[in-house]
Amino acid sequence: MNALSITNLQKTYKSGFTALKGVDLEVAKGDFFGLLGPNGAGKTTTIGIVTSLVTKSAGSVKVFGIDIDEDFPKAKKLIGVVPQEFNFSIFEKVQDIVTQQAGYYGIPRDQALANSERYLRQLGLWEKRNSKAQQLSGGMKRRLMIARGLVHEPELLILDEPTAGVDVELRRGMWDFLVKLNKTGKTIILTTHYLEEAEQLCNTIAIIRDGQIIENTDKKTLLKKVAHETFVLETAPRENSAIHSLDGATFTAIDETTLEVTKLQTLSMTSVFDHLKEQAVTVESIRSKHNRLEELFMEMVNNK
Repeated sequence: MNALSITNLQKTYKSGFTALKGVDLEVAKGDFFGLLGPNGAGKTTTIGIVTSLVTKSAGSVKVFGIDIDEDFPKAKKLIGVVPQEFNFSIFEKVQDIVTQQAGYYGIPRDQALANSERYLRQLGLWEKRNSKAQQLSGGMKRRLMIARGLVHEPELLILDEPTAGVDVELRRGMWDFLVKLNKTGKTIILTTHYLEEAEQLCNTIAIIRDGQIIENTDKKTLLKKVAHETFVLETAPRENSAIHSLDGATFTAIDETTLEVTKLQTLSMTSVFDHLKEQAVTVESIRSKHNRLEELFMEMVNNK
């Protein structure tokens, strides 16, 4: 059984704008699934329909086999949502915000307190449990949203831009938490503008453009479609900035100790290093300039 099954999902607004043009999507139980697309592509509309915030025009949505048209209350209990915008009262205490959410799902207060403590501890917020939300940093508020989305123990967690505005250190901490959560069997759907995030976390990735799914496959298969890769090489000081050409690779000298190389994915870095060694260039370090998913994503969404 899939965690989420979407068939021929369509949405046309009263203005006449068609946001979704027949979306088909399946998310396997236990998957870490990335839904990517540019602004206006249909990501938010799709999630809005799944969570009942948007009324669909046509199509069907099933959550663990439950059709949301037939029994949405039952389906809703299986879904935890972490929206992009903060939507809690900043004047309430942190633990109260989480436990009150549990009450909407009929969870007894004792259980709600136990669940809230567990997730607040895991997300590093337990010491702030009696603080008002307005006293939290932006990153802490993001983590509070995740704790609130999990307090009723949903089987499916939907995260809409969960690390927007969060600094690198906190983002990495949230990544670790989500990976561990997924390993417990929780199904996670992630939308994000940080394509590095999707490449690091997701097992399956779908790309939506203009209300249609244009790609939906496992990450390894998807990344094999990347034609070129760009790397930044730090070298020992070079007397001659010009680098002789190599089939399948281009070199750009940034300065006397920095080179950029853009190569075909089929060309090995060993061949690049050997080529540079022949020209007395000593490579001291290497890093990827762009992550592979970002390059592929830009190619796909711009190739209309």
